Amino acid sequence: MDPLLQFGVDASRWFQETLPQLEAFFQFISTLGIEEFYLALFPLIYWSVHKEAGRALAYVFLVGNVFNTTLKHAFRQPRPFWLDPALEKFTDGGYGIPSGHTQFTTTIYLFAAVWLRRRWMWLLAILMIIVMGVSRIYLGSHFVHDVAAGFVLGLLVLAGYLIWQRRYQSKFEKRILGQRLLTVVLVPVAFTAVYLIIRLIIGEPDTTVAWASRLPEVELESVEGFVTAVSSLLGAGIGLVLERSRIRFLVEGAIWQRAVRYLLGIVVAVAIWAGLGQLFPDDPLWLALPLRLLRYALLTLWVTYYAPWAFVKLQLAQAKPDPGIEMTL
Repeated sequence: MDPLLQFGVDASRWFQETLPQLEAFFQFISTLGIEEFYLALFPLIYWSVHKEAGRALAYVFLVGNVFNTTLKHAFRQPRPFWLDPALEKFTDGGYGIPSGHTQFTTTIYLFAAVWLRRRWMWLLAILMIIVMGVSRIYLGSHFVHDVAAGFVLGLLVLAGYLIWQRRYQSKFEKRILGQRLLTVVLVPVAFTAVYLIIRLIIGEPDTTVAWASRLPEVELESVEGFVTAVSSLLGAGIGLVLERSRIRFLVEGAIWQRAVRYLLGIVVAVAIWAGLGQLFPDDPLWLALPLRLLRYALLTLWVTYYAPWAFVKLQLAQAKPDPGIEMTL
């Protein structure tokens, strides 16, 4: 076995044998890093807590998710429990490197620390990054180098956002609506082009590896994961641009209004996700993938645009008056 992989397997085995009483704790920590947790959290922030923070968090997360799914498929690396099934303590799909849990924890918690500018938040962010990384190794889900790669990628995504925010965001928001829409459409299109080029370069997976029996399943998961990520980014980008131009809802309001917003919005979101999931077929792939793209684009479009529109119409939220026309070419 490759020495780096062997080191990762040994690290997982050592943690599990030395600290067996912490298994439930680390399973809980890893649950806080799954995509579904964040996709339930971001609407809460966007609809009911702090709109601007929710907007930024959601888009940064979705951009990072596209990077993560692309790199996982590009590297096609295993997970520790693929090499030693006894190490599996958490349900995970797809390829290994980079660790998505570690990446998202790094980006989101450090984003919150930068946003809040509180010492306690910085301490919490550092603690969560460390504990999340250890949990992924402990549970046999990732090698040590997977976690390190996820941490670095999370930092790079956050750094990219901060550069965008300070140098380009104000200029972008002064562009006419058509230009802003074109930009948020071209971003996922560019990601898709890069992904397809990578797929052409790497070709078919190596069927001589020790984990070859898992390849059909993870190859399908990788393609579906990328389509999910890029379509979510597409829907969210369009929705966020349209909302700022046409709705401009305000998050302020009574506690009951904020609570009803979230409950109503998340019920419809789950209905779109689950309903279309049942309605749309999984085969053949040439049909299933476009329908998956439609499903997740509609889901994030609801979260970012149609839900705020409904909140304003139902008087669950107020809207900021139209500031007038401001155009920059």
